[in-house]
Amino acid sequence: MPRKLSDEEIEAFLDSRPGWATLSTIDKDGFPHSVPLGYFRLGRDIVMGVRDGTRKVANVESNPNVSIMLEDGSTMADIRGVLLQGHARIVREPGEVLQLARHGARRRGVPESEWPTAPRPGVVYIRMTPVRTVSWDYSQSTPDEA
Repeated sequence: MPRKLSDEEIEAFLDSRPGWATLSTIDKDGFPHSVPLGYFRLGRDIVMGVRDGTRKVANVESNPNVSIMLEDGSTMADIRGVLLQGHARIVREPGEVLQLARHGARRRGVPESEWPTAPRPGVVYIRMTPVRTVSWDYSQSTPDEA
């Protein structure tokens, strides 16, 4: 059985990733719609910059229940990951969009002198607040009892 990551390990895992996660939304026909997106963490929230008018934006607007999954490893012996389930909202207000863009630049290590000074046209953010977290770490799993 895989062991669960502690809250501190989950935060470290989310912050150590190269910035890509799989966002799953529910499409208008009821099927999951999963896409890889860049992300950053802001407190407990996960924030993803996207183009306005895309399917994922429409899906969040009609159903804010989403999941975000991150996983690494190459064999069953070293796979670990985190699944976050929660409620998302679309951020379009220009002041909040700019604030998120600047935070994202900071998280990516962009020098402050190069941070955005205005929102990029057509860009919105999906901001997800987790309500449930599931984690797994097979690299330190416990053997199944016979």
